[in-house]
Amino acid sequence: MGDASDLISFVAAMSGERNLRVEENLGEGFVRLRVSEAERRQAKHDIQHVEDIVIEMLRNARDAGATKIYIATMKEEGVRTLLFIDNGSGIPADMHERIFDARVTSKLESMKMDQWGVHGRGMALFSIRQNTRSAQVVTSRPRLGSAIKVVADTAELSERADQSTWPVAEKDEAGVYHIVRGPHNIVRAAADFALSELHGCDVYLGSPAEIAATLFSHASSTVDAGRLLFIDDAEELPVVDRLGSAGDASDFMCIAESIGIEVSERTAHRILAGTIKPQRSVSARLLRERTHAARPQDKPVDLERDRRGLKIAREDLQRFSRGMERSFSELADRYYLTLQGDPRVRVTRDRIVVTFDIGKDE
Repeated sequence: MGDASDLISFVAAMSGERNLRVEENLGEGFVRLRVSEAERRQAKHDIQHVEDIVIEMLRNARDAGATKIYIATMKEEGVRTLLFIDNGSGIPADMHERIFDARVTSKLESMKMDQWGVHGRGMALFSIRQNTRSAQVVTSRPRLGSAIKVVADTAELSERADQSTWPVAEKDEAGVYHIVRGPHNIVRAAADFALSELHGCDVYLGSPAEIAATLFSHASSTVDAGRLLFIDDAEELPVVDRLGSAGDASDFMCIAESIGIEVSERTAHRILAGTIKPQRSVSARLLRERTHAARPQDKPVDLERDRRGLKIAREDLQRFSRGMERSFSELADRYYLTLQGDPRVRVTRDRIVVTFDIGKDE
């Protein structure tokens, strides 16, 4: 009796599950799926690799008006964590969960077609959550940008084995850069997007510590120090600027955690001291590699070996170079410039010449 009862219960459960998925039985083995089941299956198809998540999240941030997107990524024991931080329009608190529902979108009148297809159906975030362990809004407020974290099990959602090789970009006859070779990894996904949005949206990619250092560097050079005196809570600042308000390592750790980045106290001290170098944008790194490969004669002069002029310690030279890059960033933002490669330093007997190779939106 027990076995028969169990069998009846199993059949009933299967029938109930079938009814939840089927709207109409058409006969001859054909059924009409319920909308929810069709959406679930579509979502499973939309995201087939971790790299697909990167593209969809970048497109979402772009469509939210972001001009800067930071991707912090790491992998431990087969689990890939991706954190996307942007300076876009932000998400109201009551929508933090609902944006992961199917067909929820802010783009009622602005569905966008780009090289990856149609965007604006309200399915991207739903698809990502369906295919990963978790997807959540860490922090976001209207007009203050967003931080969204995605955690994926790579045993269930695959990614390229080679995640360290950078792609190579070349300019076509029309003067437009395209990726010409390299594995289709996370870096390439970010690079494809960065080149497609060149001069419109900068993408930064690195480890959590590297992205924390980049956010801190950018905020320190762009946020008015006087303004910080009147800020009682870092959450009043745009997400991308919050680390700039850190007063010490402990403060830095707390603010970093609040935007989804976990760093140790030692790492926080190193970032504040400037020993962890901020990342250059993905497009700048791509174009720099091409520039340096094509023009090896443009490598910076080693001032320690140049006996015609000054002898400057390597650490001081690196600090000077980073300072020049930070000074250049304000001009670059105002005139839509992209720094292609590191500033080049040439030393003569009576002068030091610094040269910036730039790209400009035509």
